[in-house]
Amino acid sequence: MDRSWISNPDRLSAEYENGVREFVTFVRGSLDVQGLTKCPCNRCMNREVHHIDSVRYHLLIYGFLKDYIHWTEHGEQSNPQVPLGSPIQDTPLCMNEQDEEMGKALRDAAGHVYDIGSSSDLFSDMRPPAEQARYDKLFEELHNPLYDDCMKFSALTFIVKLMNVKVLYKWSDRSFVALLKLLHEALPVGNRCPRTYYETRKLLCDVGLGYEHIDVCKHDCTLFYNEHKDDDVCPICGVSCYIRKKIPHKRLRYFPITPRLKCLYSSKHTARAMRWHKEQRLEEDGKLRHPADGEAWKKFDSLYPEFAGDPRSVRMGLASDGFNPFSHMSTSYSMWPVILIPYNLPPWLTMHRSNYLLSLLIPGPKSPGKDFDVFLRPLIEELKVLWDGVQSFDSYQHASFTLRASVIWTVSDFPAFAYLSGWSTQGKLACPICLEDTQYKSIRSKISYIGHRSFLEMSHSWMYGPERCMGTYKGYVRNTSKPDGTIAEAYVVDEALTFFSRYIRDMDTRFDRPKRNWDQPISGGDHQIHIFKDIVRLIGAHKIEILEDQREMLHWYILNNCVDATVQEYLT
Repeated sequence: MDRSWISNPDRLSAEYENGVREFVTFVRGSLDVQGLTKCPCNRCMNREVHHIDSVRYHLLIYGFLKDYIHWTEHGEQSNPQVPLGSPIQDTPLCMNEQDEEMGKALRDAAGHVYDIGSSSDLFSDMRPPAEQARYDKLFEELHNPLYDDCMKFSALTFIVKLMNVKVLYKWSDRSFVALLKLLHEALPVGNRCPRTYYETRKLLCDVGLGYEHIDVCKHDCTLFYNEHKDDDVCPICGVSCYIRKKIPHKRLRYFPITPRLKCLYSSKHTARAMRWHKEQRLEEDGKLRHPADGEAWKKFDSLYPEFAGDPRSVRMGLASDGFNPFSHMSTSYSMWPVILIPYNLPPWLTMHRSNYLLSLLIPGPKSPGKDFDVFLRPLIEELKVLWDGVQSFDSYQHASFTLRASVIWTVSDFPAFAYLSGWSTQGKLACPICLEDTQYKSIRSKISYIGHRSFLEMSHSWMYGPERCMGTYKGYVRNTSKPDGTIAEAYVVDEALTFFSRYIRDMDTRFDRPKRNWDQPISGGDHQIHIFKDIVRLIGAHKIEILEDQREMLHWYILNNCVDATVQEYLT
């Protein structure tokens, strides 16, 4: 049976169409009751299930897997006789195990299309042409070897791994560019190694989920968005939107959260963890180990039982604060990111920087102040849609479902609380909880607040995670004249690299490096009490000393946290 049509690059040719028709006819005998089967196109690669009409459409659009000559995944028992001179055997393929993992990452990033219906229904669910063109280019890079006859690396896999090393070991941009030039000269002529850092970032930007530009009024009156998208003048203050020649006074960067939440479920590495709060969390009265153990979470569940009924419904916290993107503090500049934190994940993943979703980047140079709500508009509108639900794919259960999400609280310092809530944090009634009982003291013409940490431990830090994120964003700045633009571009690249890093198996990534606070058990040793059988990996210079002022506290901890019989006798 001649199947040389599989490698025909012209998918509009009669030979290729007849070959697809032959495959569809063959597969119809092995369909399930719903008419579903695995799709062997270059995007699905026999790992996704679609209706047979959808499979035919995919094969015509994305092409047939070149190495899938024997149709064993579709019920073929014996190997067909492929002519020795067919293009299939003469075409080198670069699809090893690591490239297959990159293919899985691309499909998860692109999202799953779970169509059940006739082919006439497919066109309404496809991506916009520009977005589809981006992913087609990436799949092309995945199937192209780094250079002719290279069987170890595709162009995409090589770039992802190289960028992973750069980020992991904090190479400077200049050193990375020098390495790219050296590699390009060392590899055979015609290689696909990028020559500049810009080319590398541009390719990874195509993987990222992108962001939107929204012009802002000079006085923060309104966003030129939706019904005001085509306006040139602010409908409130009448000031022109532009400084000159379509250059806006301000520009808000908006990162839609719906596709980012979908990626958490479409990736096999995070889909199951998104159900941890319901299916794996240990519930114990009186213990607060996760936000789901708190009263606010339980109250929310009781108010909205339909939302709470599906463990995949996403509960998020919203955090925001201002920061100066420049390394020198003499410049007065305040930029405000709005970060969403999904709490479905276990605590050690919830607080990981890779799971902090940047949704808005509010430009400076001044803080938005009382106009903060103006900038929140696109996020609020998207949250309304997510409350009703959007269709998504769960790679853990291999089924589509309705994804719902909600913000259940905000995390901020006191000044940011005023912007987010509208409550004035100045004056005698600054505290929204204490009200008339606010502890304050007049000092000349100003009011100072005393006892403001009455209900917190001295070591408590509620903004630790978001503040570390802002430090990361500050490190993104390369062009000081456009800090918000450089942060947005760098964030999208880092987001794409983070997503790909989950699929890298044969080298260190940010997900499998030893933790800084890493405990490991002692093999052997003379210690009989289990609390002393763990050691801490020491980092940097250290010394051992007795903490005289904390000796009694340490003794109390040991006596009350050891179950060994040798210790219990001291408690009686």
